[in-house]
Amino acid sequence: YKRQFVPHSSLGMVIPFQMSLLPTIRVPCHKRLRVSKAFRRVSVPGGPSPRPTSRRIEADMGQHVLPGNPPVEINLKRSGRARRISLRVSALDGRVTLTLPQGVSDRAGLAFAEEKSDWLRRNMARHGGVEQIAYGTRLPVAGVPLILSPGTGRSVRIEDDRLIVPGDPDRLGARLTGYLKTLARDRLAEASDRYAGQLGRRYTRLTLRDTRSRWGSCSSQGALSYSWRLILAPGDVLEYVAAHEVAHLAEMNHSVRFWAVVTDLYGPYDTQRRWLRTEGTALHRYRFEAD
Repeated sequence: YKRQFVPHSSLGMVIPFQMSLLPTIRVPCHKRLRVSKAFRRVSVPGGPSPRPTSRRIEADMGQHVLPGNPPVEINLKRSGRARRISLRVSALDGRVTLTLPQGVSDRAGLAFAEEKSDWLRRNMARHGGVEQIAYGTRLPVAGVPLILSPGTGRSVRIEDDRLIVPGDPDRLGARLTGYLKTLARDRLAEASDRYAGQLGRRYTRLTLRDTRSRWGSCSSQGALSYSWRLILAPGDVLEYVAAHEVAHLAEMNHSVRFWAVVTDLYGPYDTQRRWLRTEGTALHRYRFEAD
């Protein structure tokens, strides 16, 4: 059979690495990346290099805690593609992953991580860390910080500088995520409809995802997809992303013609594009699911 490749354009994120061994990596807007591409496997000097294996497998081996101050939670994985032990710190959520090749024991891998513990803590200290959503958390909505607060009634709502989330505290994350996704869909649909009308084109559908490697995308069939976390960003940033993706209905590329369409739809966009590059990654630090 023949594989069909569907042209796809997307608005990517800039993902700076929080590792002293790596320069800052900028992910170009025109690259469509999966989450795994947002990380580069880095071999820390000193790791053994066993013979590569033909088995293409990767298994999650669970979590371990490296004692010390502070303790370091390590996600241990085994990969048939790995040639040496690697340590990495996610620039998105600060998680530490230790990847072991076939033939290297868990004990040897954890001993290696212990040797590199100072290096790990230095790089983790540069990361803002993950913030688990709870009452009292300051969460930006449309770029405005709001304090998550309990309340009476049934509906999630904004009152002054508070975001009221009534109900069972154990369901705070689920209720809040539902509210934010609904709000994001309403605002992104309104912006997409408006820009598509200006352009004289139609999109076929609009979906929301929690993508980490791109803020939006447009397929050759005219399907728009956005990260629902755009509702956390300032309103003008959300508007720019909508204009960017709608512009792909006319130009499925990032040519001079494409950027001219974006300018016609939205106007000057440098400030909003720069905000995504410098501040966008921080929108992923908020964790809504319960541990």
